[in-house]
Amino acid sequence: MRKLKFYIAALAIALCGTLFAQQTEVAADAASEKYYLGGMTAGFLLGAGGAEIIDLSEVNAEDGVHRPSADAGLKPGDCICAVNGVKIKTIGDLNEALAGSAGKEVTLTVKRGGECAEVRILPVKEKKSGKYKIGVLIRDTLSGIGTVTYIEKETGRFGALGHKVSDEGNNQLEISDSKVYLCSIVGVNKGTRGKAGELRGLFLNDKAIARAEKVCQTGLYGTFENYDYSRCTLVDIAPLSEATIGKAVIYSTVDGTCPQAYEIAIAKVDEGNKDNKNFVIKVTDEKLIEETGGIVQGMSGSPIVQNGKLIGAVTHVFINDPTRGYGIGIEKMIGE
Repeated sequence: MRKLKFYIAALAIALCGTLFAQQTEVAADAASEKYYLGGMTAGFLLGAGGAEIIDLSEVNAEDGVHRPSADAGLKPGDCICAVNGVKIKTIGDLNEALAGSAGKEVTLTVKRGGECAEVRILPVKEKKSGKYKIGVLIRDTLSGIGTVTYIEKETGRFGALGHKVSDEGNNQLEISDSKVYLCSIVGVNKGTRGKAGELRGLFLNDKAIARAEKVCQTGLYGTFENYDYSRCTLVDIAPLSEATIGKAVIYSTVDGTCPQAYEIAIAKVDEGNKDNKNFVIKVTDEKLIEETGGIVQGMSGSPIVQNGKLIGAVTHVFINDPTRGYGIGIEKMIGE
């Protein structure tokens, strides 16, 4: 569950639940703050940080077939961030820059695996359209679903996912004009030994309910806007020092829009872990195992509650055993 699994979004109805919170400093009085419990799935529409290459293609020109992107060493997953030093945010920005090249060689700033490099490439004039192209299929936004962990009562700030958000090229995503939508779960691909399962969801409505403001190693953060909290449950948080081996529950949405409580067992608590793996958990709820096989992609961020207090969130699944997974301590998330 290290990456968001991306889906085609659809529009429709409304959801019962809550969502999200941005950077809240960990202060001595953090435990006195009240938080709305999450567990609902949300659809995220995030900026790719440029024009991300999905695949390479050919360009049919007057003098034959050219492969400028392949010749320049570009690969799927690369993200074009600038052309001749001019920042690229959208597909339109890239097309405009190539049109302005008039067929002369340009320098692309390309991000690959978190590292940036400059690549020189010669645009080719396509015979059919008359436009200059470099032979790439691209996208400038990424959509995915994940689970909201908490919403701060006083500010509406939310935290979700509990792990790093990256694309298929392992590039850190960029927050710019990024939106959060209500989401309904319409199906589940069950997890099996050796293969992670996934939730399948539809974005609901064409109006965003929150804005995403930050992505980092501990998840995605932002602020809710004009949201109805009447059905939300207020909880206190507890530090890792209060977590114990034994029974707990997670709140997840695996059908429709409303989160449900499912029984788990905390098998290990590791306060000192620096990889956001503060808990090892095992799903013991037979209903959840029957429906999903255990933990699946899209459940990242599901809040972990023990003794009535929010102590963390689900982050990853064990590939060799989908009933087991890792969790992050809630203080780490609120610290961002």
